[in-house]
Amino acid sequence: MASQYALEQYPGGMNATIDMTHYASVTDLFSKSVAEYRQRPAFSCMGQTLTYGELDNLSAQFAAYLQQQTDLKPGDRVAVQLPNILQYPVVVWGVLRAGMVVVNTNPLYTEREMEHQFNDSGARLLIVYAGMADKALAVKSKTPIEQIICTEIADLHPLLKRVLVNTVVKRVKKMVPEYDTTAVKPLRDCLAMGQGKTFTPVAKQQSDTAVLQYTGGTTGVAKGAELTHGNLIANMLQCYEYFALALKPGQETFVAPLPLYHIYAFTVHCLVIMETGNHNVLIPNPRDIPGFVKELSKWQFSGCAGLNTLFVALMNNADFQKLDFSNLKLTISGGMALTREAAERWEKMTGCAISEGYGMTETSPVVAFNPPGFGQLGTIGLQAPSTEIRVVNEQGEDQPFGEPGELLVRGPQVMKGYWKRPEETAKTITEDGWIHTGDIAVLQEDRYIRIVDRMKDMIIVSGFNVYPNEVEDVLVKHPAVVECAVVGTPDEKSGEAVKAFVVTNKEVTPEELIAHCKGELTSYKVPRQFVFRKELPKTNVGKILRRELRDTDA
Repeated sequence: MASQYALEQYPGGMNATIDMTHYASVTDLFSKSVAEYRQRPAFSCMGQTLTYGELDNLSAQFAAYLQQQTDLKPGDRVAVQLPNILQYPVVVWGVLRAGMVVVNTNPLYTEREMEHQFNDSGARLLIVYAGMADKALAVKSKTPIEQIICTEIADLHPLLKRVLVNTVVKRVKKMVPEYDTTAVKPLRDCLAMGQGKTFTPVAKQQSDTAVLQYTGGTTGVAKGAELTHGNLIANMLQCYEYFALALKPGQETFVAPLPLYHIYAFTVHCLVIMETGNHNVLIPNPRDIPGFVKELSKWQFSGCAGLNTLFVALMNNADFQKLDFSNLKLTISGGMALTREAAERWEKMTGCAISEGYGMTETSPVVAFNPPGFGQLGTIGLQAPSTEIRVVNEQGEDQPFGEPGELLVRGPQVMKGYWKRPEETAKTITEDGWIHTGDIAVLQEDRYIRIVDRMKDMIIVSGFNVYPNEVEDVLVKHPAVVECAVVGTPDEKSGEAVKAFVVTNKEVTPEELIAHCKGELTSYKVPRQFVFRKELPKTNVGKILRRELRDTDA
């Protein structure tokens, strides 16, 4: 079924369609960029910069190591669990150039979360930051992981700085728990083994899977969204149409505080900025606002990707307010709703309006975006080029302009499906290619889109997805918990916070339940508020009514 909301004309000279014949694979994109912009800076972190040429050489060394020193084959999955450091693009592009599939893994994961993702993906190799090596070794025997490659934070810096920074991080700041160093292989050794060797380029089709990006969907069970080379190329080209209204190829410096293992930042920094030959400044720990602002003071940055809570935290810093924003041309927001107050304050402080967008892991991720210079605050902008949308009621009928309904999306950026979960895929994507977003939207007559509510029970804490089922599954493991329900509640700092309604069979304190959850959940998933009830509201078939709990907020 075609969409009645086709958009044929965009502002600012944007193209309404993209040319999918431009690249056969993301590695073709990479090869073009490193050849064209060889001397240009590609990624900087903590005072060290990799040019496009150096990124080409190092990723080729890693690809050669994977092909010649392991028994991995094209199509095998490789887990990458790294923060925003120079090693991330080197490793990811090495994996892709070797013809393998990247499994992006959150460095904040607990052992339980790591175990599930490694088993589900079938990853045989893990590249991990040293601060997570103890957890990786603890779960290795329970997973298909055969080898762990480990890297310390400053491993790609010159010798003296490398030794100094790595020592301070490990010995002074105590940020690296003790682990058996003989049980892992240093990344530096792998790069050395690949140096001087030639890797064999692997031809990939657009239909081949490039990345497994994990998301909980509506069930709470983390599923791998199969993002193909074609999906990623499409979304890169779609985003480029928007970005080109503000940025020029080979001339921009773009700040990267959001984690590259998240599809939002991955697409922006590893694909769009890469394709345009621009420069990414990686921020390893954006929660350290003073350190973040100090790094910003060193650059004449022209672009920044972020989300509402990060913008607010920066604006509340006195030193940030003193920065030179004269070069700032593009600020993009995603991952969570942008508040009007934050947007207006940011534009007043920096002189640059925030362009808000919308997407989901399953759409690589961008579905809609506000064209720079043509933004409309309070909306998620216009649907991406070559993207169809529908807004439908519960019967699946198209809604007129101005009426709310579920947002459906069809386009070349929509995932191949959930990894090894055909039934889940069929529930999410129709036979004719429409993906159910689970979000309630209104399409205005001017074709700008507003998101007004979420059908899904998903909670968004500082841009990170929290799935109630997962938290509930951990909570009910506590011997005192009979049943529970988890909902999101408004929070000034994080947008939403996790709140748990609990029925118990004996006395238990919130502190005890928090401690229990911390053993199995990443910190942002741990409930901060507890409400003890004698019973929870349910439907006549026994399903807990989360919406009623949210509405009463008792």
